[in-house]
Amino acid sequence: MTTTTAEAAGAKPVMTHRQILFVIFGLMAGMFLSALDQTIVGTAIRTIGDDLHGLSQQAWVTTAYLIVSTIATPIYGKLSDIFGRRPLFIIAIVVFVVGSILASFSTSMLELAAFRAIQGLGAGGLMSMPLAIMGDILAPRERAKYQGYFLAVFGISSILGPLIGGLFAGADEILWIAGWRWVFLINVPIGLLAFGIVLRFLHIPRGQHRSVRIDWWGATTVILALVPLLLVAEQGREWGWDSAIAITCYIVGGVGVIAFVIAESLMKDDALIPLKLFRSSTFSMATVIGVLVGFGMFGAMLTLPLYLQLVLGATPTESGLQLLPMILGMMIASIGSGQIIARTGRYRIFPILGTASLAGGFFWLTHITYDGSYWFMAGGMLLIGLGLGQLMQTLTIASQNSVGLRDMGVATSASTFFRQIGGTLGTAVLLSLLFTLMPTNIIHAFADEDTLTQALDAALDPEVAGADENAAIMEQIYTPIVSEVTAATTEKLQEAVDQATAAATQAVADAVAAGQLPASQQEAATQAAVAQAIAAATPKLQESVPVARVADDGTVSLDFSDPDERAAFVAELVPTLQEQFDGSQDTAASDSSTLNDTSYLHDADPRLSKPILVAFNSSAVTVYWVALGVVLLAFVLSLFFRTPPLRAKSALQEAADDDAAVMAQRAAAEAGSMVGPDTGSIRVPEPTR
Repeated sequence: MTTTTAEAAGAKPVMTHRQILFVIFGLMAGMFLSALDQTIVGTAIRTIGDDLHGLSQQAWVTTAYLIVSTIATPIYGKLSDIFGRRPLFIIAIVVFVVGSILASFSTSMLELAAFRAIQGLGAGGLMSMPLAIMGDILAPRERAKYQGYFLAVFGISSILGPLIGGLFAGADEILWIAGWRWVFLINVPIGLLAFGIVLRFLHIPRGQHRSVRIDWWGATTVILALVPLLLVAEQGREWGWDSAIAITCYIVGGVGVIAFVIAESLMKDDALIPLKLFRSSTFSMATVIGVLVGFGMFGAMLTLPLYLQLVLGATPTESGLQLLPMILGMMIASIGSGQIIARTGRYRIFPILGTASLAGGFFWLTHITYDGSYWFMAGGMLLIGLGLGQLMQTLTIASQNSVGLRDMGVATSASTFFRQIGGTLGTAVLLSLLFTLMPTNIIHAFADEDTLTQALDAALDPEVAGADENAAIMEQIYTPIVSEVTAATTEKLQEAVDQATAAATQAVADAVAAGQLPASQQEAATQAAVAQAIAAATPKLQESVPVARVADDGTVSLDFSDPDERAAFVAELVPTLQEQFDGSQDTAASDSSTLNDTSYLHDADPRLSKPILVAFNSSAVTVYWVALGVVLLAFVLSLFFRTPPLRAKSALQEAADDDAAVMAQRAAAEAGSMVGPDTGSIRVPEPTR
């Protein structure tokens, strides 16, 4: 009877196709919550930054989210290996929804960053648990058969997210609440729905419970290692990269890294990230490539929605739709590579082609210009999508294929963890680089003769400067420059007129003193002399400064209504301003507050907005060059990536087969069988005769 049971246990699959579909249904709900949030926030972040007057602090919002989610990812993986995937996945959904509610009450970018950190605590589980569960229930080669469901979720969220985010960002109020706050409130009903679906459908067979130690030291030291280093990556430009606080962060982070390695070494198999995983060259290389790809992908890709809105003038909704070439590329590459992997069990070519395509996309984007077309950018985004589609699932499958059932969760979360570290560093470093370069690039843009001439001519034109659509950019950028220039010019001209009138007045006074003119005629003579001096000085002043006007009382003013006179004035002024911009870093146009609220660019005269757009374009190009360098390194490493064939069984099936083999062995021993059953890789001792 025992033998029969064992045979049955060994022959029957752990989960039927119908059960697998139900589990995937539950995973899809949680993944939709996380994927939709990322696309909505990415589309609306400019509007949020403008409303909270802190767009230049955007990196705090994204970095806080990624820091916490990165740290939480391996913790979820380890705890799920101990207590099961389902309860940890449920906890992740609840925490994420709570963080979303809190984020909707933000009154500043730093406050939003704190609440996004709470969201990140939940997102760490939403990102890692589905991958670990898929690793449990599906063999590596079979996952491609089911990935269409997940691609559908990602595709739908990628399309709906920008539309919903754009709708919320573009609305002043919805139900008496600021439109952008619904970017976070929308997660509440979706989260509740996901919570119900997971409770109903996400049921996974539990393996044998084992007693383990929880790696509290590992969790503590990983926080000690990551937080200071990520903070200095974000705030280094403000603190100074060699400032006391930055050096302190370097030291604390370095000590944390050393302490983390020691703690993991002492915890052995119970470690948060067991060091034995790195004995596998496949896992190690997949991890390194994942870090580099994450650095380039997360950091550089966050500039795309900003670029589309700031430089190309797209609305938040339009910018979301304009990202579709990248989404299309990801889906095509992911489906195509998945089908090939399912049929052949080999995948070495995809990291090579993926990193090459990703590098090609970033190289393409280094050639963008501020006045270029959207379709040129779409070509670069398509290449990036094709690269990412071949890399994301391939690197995860490689990591899972290199470990057994016991370490499936921790290997999956470790792979996600290191990719998130790369993404977090990329976000902090590249966005910091973007906003660090902006003030300098704005100065360089104004130092360009043609750009400065057009901008200054428009700013001095009374019709342009007085237009409602230009009021914000004039106040933010040009009024300080124009006021300084006109005040200096007027003062200089007024001084010349005053000198002429003073000389005329003194000449009359001298004539009276010498007896050449009766004292009774002094006042009238003075008025006549002053008028004559003003009349004589006016043509000379207007010859040197065509826009100069001198009133009858000698008051000097500037009139920029005549285009020719204004053009002549600007032509004389531009060389002087160019020298000032070339030699000074302290100008109104380059102040950091310029980037805290970019709404002044909406509908502004193109000549006025051009310097800002040129500066942002130059900064973005530098970011793409850096991302290209990192991805090229990943490409070189992928050439040495060793990829053994994928296993044909899922982790749960392997565990069930092993259990069945052990049961069969025991049954054979009890029956006194002279010939042990076929137990595969399980060695059965021969019965004693």
